[in-house]
Amino acid sequence: MRNASALSRFVAMMIATGVVLGGCGQTSYSPAPDAGSSDAGSSEAGAVGTPLTGGGSGAAVGAGVPVAAGSAAKTRIGSTIDPAALPSGSTYRNPANGRNEIIVKDTSNVAVLIGDSQSEPSYGWPRQGLAAAGYKVFFCGRGGTGFVASNGRTGNYIDALQRGDWKLPYGTPPLVVIEGGGNDAARGASDAQIVSNAERLIASIQQRYPAARILMVGTLGRGAHYGGGRRSEVDALLGRVADQHGLSFVSAGDWLTRYNLTGSMADRVHLNRQGHAALGAVFGQRLQSLGFDYADPAMLAGLSH
Repeated sequence: MRNASALSRFVAMMIATGVVLGGCGQTSYSPAPDAGSSDAGSSEAGAVGTPLTGGGSGAAVGAGVPVAAGSAAKTRIGSTIDPAALPSGSTYRNPANGRNEIIVKDTSNVAVLIGDSQSEPSYGWPRQGLAAAGYKVFFCGRGGTGFVASNGRTGNYIDALQRGDWKLPYGTPPLVVIEGGGNDAARGASDAQIVSNAERLIASIQQRYPAARILMVGTLGRGAHYGGGRRSEVDALLGRVADQHGLSFVSAGDWLTRYNLTGSMADRVHLNRQGHAALGAVFGQRLQSLGFDYADPAMLAGLSH
């Protein structure tokens, strides 16, 4: 397969790097909603741990451990509350937009990741790629969801955001990544429905984080020439949406065959851990090639003198 030998060498390096990241306590914020299984019933989707509620002590959040979405949190409301004084993980009603948001003490290198079961587990390839690119990950979403698809009490991406099924972080993260489309493809969502909800989500994110860069990531699949079907079509559709809005786009519509990963599947749509590690390396490399890898502004300022 194309790029297979080069990828295998890069994957080996990235797996070794991942051990260092995990050992260093790379934080992963996950304001997950209540119960809800991952799409297609994947056993590899990853279980979430005990949530850190907003009323907690603000202890460190380990990789893959969710921060509560707010059901058990103590919400602080009003302009008289100083959000900087609240513990990490608290739910804060932002008076500027009227939304409940999660307190994150330092968002300078946080990537907000909106996604489905490809992104939900702590070892998911989108998270691994972002971590390799230097980001802490704040996950919003749930397996089984998408631009149109919903999962039980958790709505699709834009409806879940507007209803408060999951909450964005307070502050100004530099990057928002929107991944998905697989559940929309599997459940018969039309092009018009996907485009409409994707545009609503983009508009909402741009309004909330006007200084953030937005990256869209397409639908993981086998590719049009290898039986990719509707998944390949949705991947291409999301690429056109991104282009129309001037956003960068990473197509994943043929990655399973391009990188020879059809034998690294946990089921028909989800990768096993080895497959996630392989695509995490690919995604991290793609982020770097697009200029999305994180660079500490203070470090860059020091180098310029």
